[in-house]
Amino acid sequence: MKRLTPLALTLVALASPAAAANSILPGYWESTNRVLSPIRTTDVEKRCLTEADVEKFMMGPSNRHYTCTYPTRSFAGGKILLKGTCVSKKGRQVAVSGEGAFTETNFKLTANIATTFAGIPVSGRASTEARRISGTCPPKDTGASD
Repeated sequence: MKRLTPLALTLVALASPAAAANSILPGYWESTNRVLSPIRTTDVEKRCLTEADVEKFMMGPSNRHYTCTYPTRSFAGGKILLKGTCVSKKGRQVAVSGEGAFTETNFKLTANIATTFAGIPVSGRASTEARRISGTCPPKDTGASD
Protein backbone atom coordinates (compact mmCIF):
# COMPACT_ATOMS: atom_id res chain seq x y z
CA MET A 1 0.00 0.00 0.00
CA LYS A 2 1.39 3.41 -0.96
CA ARG A 3 2.05 5.85 1.89
CA LEU A 4 1.58 9.56 1.30
CA THR A 5 3.59 12.61 2.32
CA PRO A 6 2.56 14.62 5.37
CA LEU A 7 0.72 17.01 3.04
CA ALA A 8 -1.67 14.22 2.15
CA LEU A 9 -1.78 12.47 5.50
CA THR A 10 -3.42 9.20 4.75
CA LEU A 11 -6.92 10.23 5.68
CA VAL A 12 -9.15 7.35 4.85
CA ALA A 13 -12.87 7.64 4.52
CA LEU A 14 -16.32 6.64 5.58
CA ALA A 15 -20.19 6.81 5.96
CA SER A 16 -24.01 7.06 4.94
CA PRO A 17 -26.67 9.77 4.83
CA ALA A 18 -27.20 9.24 8.55
CA ALA A 19 -25.95 12.75 9.35
CA ALA A 20 -25.74 12.03 13.06
CA ALA A 21 -23.28 9.14 12.63
CA ASN A 22 -20.28 9.32 14.97
CA SER A 23 -18.11 6.75 13.22
CA ILE A 24 -17.40 5.24 9.86
CA LEU A 25 -18.09 1.64 8.94
CA PRO A 26 -15.41 -0.98 8.34
CA GLY A 27 -15.14 -2.42 4.84
CA TYR A 28 -13.45 -1.81 1.52
CA TRP A 29 -12.75 1.88 0.87
CA GLU A 30 -11.50 3.92 -2.06
CA SER A 31 -9.87 7.25 -1.28
CA THR A 32 -8.61 10.07 -3.46
CA ASN A 33 -5.84 12.00 -1.74
CA ARG A 34 -4.87 15.34 -3.24
CA VAL A 35 -2.08 17.70 -2.37
CA LEU A 36 -3.49 21.06 -3.40
CA SER A 37 -0.41 23.16 -2.58
CA PRO A 38 2.45 23.80 -2.79
CA ILE A 39 2.80 21.08 -5.47
CA ARG A 40 -0.35 19.45 -6.87
CA THR A 41 -0.53 15.65 -6.77
CA THR A 42 -3.34 13.11 -6.73
CA ASP A 43 -3.24 9.53 -5.50
CA VAL A 44 -6.12 7.04 -5.50
CA GLU A 45 -5.93 3.98 -3.28
CA LYS A 46 -8.20 1.16 -2.24
CA ARG A 47 -7.86 -0.22 1.24
CA CYS A 48 -9.53 -2.61 3.65
CA LEU A 49 -10.50 -1.01 6.95
CA THR A 50 -11.06 -3.42 9.83
CA GLU A 51 -12.89 -2.49 13.01
CA ALA A 52 -9.47 -1.78 14.61
CA ASP A 53 -8.51 0.48 11.66
CA VAL A 54 -11.71 2.49 12.14
CA GLU A 55 -10.87 3.08 15.80
CA LYS A 56 -7.32 4.13 14.91
CA PHE A 57 -8.62 6.48 12.21
CA MET A 58 -11.09 8.12 14.57
CA MET A 59 -8.15 9.02 16.83
CA GLY A 60 -6.78 11.21 14.00
CA PRO A 61 -4.63 10.58 10.94
CA SER A 62 -0.96 9.53 11.14
CA ASN A 63 1.32 7.60 8.85
CA ARG A 64 4.53 5.60 9.06
CA HIS A 65 6.68 8.72 8.65
CA TYR A 66 4.98 10.90 11.27
CA THR A 67 3.53 10.46 14.74
CA CYS A 68 0.60 12.80 15.20
CA THR A 69 -1.26 14.08 18.24
CA TYR A 70 -4.51 16.03 18.05
CA PRO A 71 -5.40 17.94 21.23
CA THR A 72 -8.42 19.24 19.28
CA ARG A 73 -10.25 16.26 17.80
CA SER A 74 -13.96 15.98 17.11
CA PHE A 75 -15.82 13.41 14.99
CA ALA A 76 -19.46 14.03 15.84
CA GLY A 77 -22.73 14.79 14.13
CA GLY A 78 -21.19 14.19 10.73
CA LYS A 79 -18.53 16.90 11.22
CA ILE A 80 -14.77 16.56 11.59
CA LEU A 81 -12.44 19.00 13.32
CA LEU A 82 -8.74 18.26 13.90
CA LYS A 83 -5.90 20.43 15.15
CA GLY A 84 -2.54 19.13 16.25
CA THR A 85 1.07 18.41 15.47
CA CYS A 86 2.87 15.66 13.58
CA VAL A 87 6.54 14.90 14.30
CA SER A 88 8.83 12.98 11.94
CA LYS A 89 11.30 10.33 13.12
CA LYS A 90 14.00 12.99 12.68
CA GLY A 91 12.13 15.53 14.84
CA ARG A 92 10.63 17.79 12.14
CA GLN A 93 7.35 19.25 13.39
CA VAL A 94 4.35 19.94 11.19
CA ALA A 95 1.28 21.80 12.44
CA VAL A 96 -1.93 20.26 11.06
CA SER A 97 -5.50 21.53 11.09
CA GLY A 98 -8.41 20.03 9.23
CA GLU A 99 -12.16 20.25 8.79
CA GLY A 100 -14.60 18.07 6.96
CA ALA A 101 -17.73 15.99 6.98
CA PHE A 102 -18.53 12.28 7.08
CA THR A 103 -21.26 9.72 7.07
CA GLU A 104 -20.91 5.99 7.66
CA THR A 105 -19.94 5.47 4.00
CA ASN A 106 -18.46 8.78 2.78
CA PHE A 107 -15.75 11.10 4.00
CA LYS A 108 -14.26 14.44 2.99
CA LEU A 109 -11.48 16.27 4.81
CA THR A 110 -9.41 19.33 3.89
CA ALA A 111 -6.22 19.88 5.89
CA ASN A 112 -3.76 22.74 6.18
CA ILE A 113 -0.16 22.16 7.23
CA ALA A 114 2.62 24.48 8.29
CA THR A 115 6.30 23.73 8.88
CA THR A 116 9.71 25.17 8.16
CA PHE A 117 12.29 23.96 5.66
CA ALA A 118 15.83 25.33 5.97
CA GLY A 119 14.42 28.07 8.19
CA ILE A 120 11.82 29.12 5.63
CA PRO A 121 8.11 28.80 6.53
CA VAL A 122 6.28 26.36 4.26
CA SER A 123 2.53 25.83 4.18
CA GLY A 124 0.35 23.47 2.23
CA ARG A 125 -3.15 22.20 1.75
CA ALA A 126 -4.40 18.66 1.12
CA SER A 127 -7.72 16.90 0.83
CA THR A 128 -9.06 13.40 1.09
CA GLU A 129 -12.36 12.19 -0.31
CA ALA A 130 -13.29 8.59 0.35
CA ARG A 131 -16.20 6.25 -0.08
CA ARG A 132 -17.01 2.77 1.11
CA ILE A 133 -17.07 0.47 -1.91
CA SER A 134 -18.19 -2.66 -0.10
CA GLY A 135 -18.92 -4.04 3.34
CA THR A 136 -16.48 -6.88 2.64
CA CYS A 137 -12.90 -6.74 1.49
CA PRO A 138 -11.61 -8.73 -1.47
CA PRO A 139 -9.51 -11.81 -0.67
CA LYS A 140 -5.81 -11.11 -0.30
CA ASP A 141 -3.64 -12.17 -3.23
CA THR A 142 -1.26 -14.77 -1.85
CA GLY A 143 0.80 -14.91 -5.03
CA ALA A 144 0.47 -18.70 -5.12
CA SER A 145 -0.05 -20.42 -8.43
CA ASP A 146 -1.65 -23.79 -9.24
